Amino acid sequence: MTEQRWFHTRGALARDGWETVVDGSIEGWVHTGLRVARLAAGQELSLEAGVEKLVVPLSGSFALRVSEGGADGEIALAGRPSVFHGPTDVAYLSSAATAVLSGEGRVAVATSPTDEVFPTRVIPAADTPVELRGAGASSRQVHNFGTPQALDAARFIVCEVITPAENWSSYPPHKHDEHKPGHESRLEEIYYFETAPSRVGGEKGTQQASFGMFSTYSSPAGAIDINAQVRTGDVALVPFGYHGPAVAAPGYDLYYLNVMAGPDAERAWLISDDPGHAWVRETWEGQEFDSRLPYENKEG
Repeated sequence: MTEQRWFHTRGALARDGWETVVDGSIEGWVHTGLRVARLAAGQELSLEAGVEKLVVPLSGSFALRVSEGGADGEIALAGRPSVFHGPTDVAYLSSAATAVLSGEGRVAVATSPTDEVFPTRVIPAADTPVELRGAGASSRQVHNFGTPQALDAARFIVCEVITPAENWSSYPPHKHDEHKPGHESRLEEIYYFETAPSRVGGEKGTQQASFGMFSTYSSPAGAIDINAQVRTGDVALVPFGYHGPAVAAPGYDLYYLNVMAGPDAERAWLISDDPGHAWVRETWEGQEFDSRLPYENKEG
């Protein structure tokens, strides 16, 4: 039975013009935040100070009017047709910055509360580290624009994952809810999902029918139970526990945006696999990577 406290369907967290708002107003949620909106021409939304922010176009293009330290500036994000069309320009805004967001399409803003100030900057799509992870039916594509290797930030770690139809990701199931220096870090995590008919072989599918699957289960750090069909706009919150797999159904591709942060001093993604499933990683050795990937910003 899916635990509704930690899983929210599209629109269930709507507020103040946003389709989704995850922040400290959710009981038990402390370190990360997420806002998602669909903007029409002429519509604007404000971004406040007091949190570091990463603006991620999901579909469409966007502009930011940024105010910071008494200076004003503008940022243009070229965006992409959809989350299944490769990397996008993203903008990191410091905790001292406020901004007005405009454009047309769907956009996500990852946040984490902090009073530390790191430089506001744009990471162009061409500079986004693209990682092909796993092998065979566990092949997936990761855009590491908000990881420690790519972005100087105060607290959060942000990336996005494309899993083509029939493949598994977030697997083997793993956790990051204990402080074990050099081995595991404490990070609460947001999964924001999108699904679509597969770019390869999904011609007869519809957006309305597209779906994937996502699972979490308990660890010594806490009890959690999510076993859900996921569709565009759904959000899973993982405060603790093992999570995975995230599975793309046959005929439909699966995307998720991950936002992670926690109480540890080091900003690092360190995980522990479920011991019962860790051996699966060994089976990837020698397997070919899924030939459908990488998905890029072009049709086909």
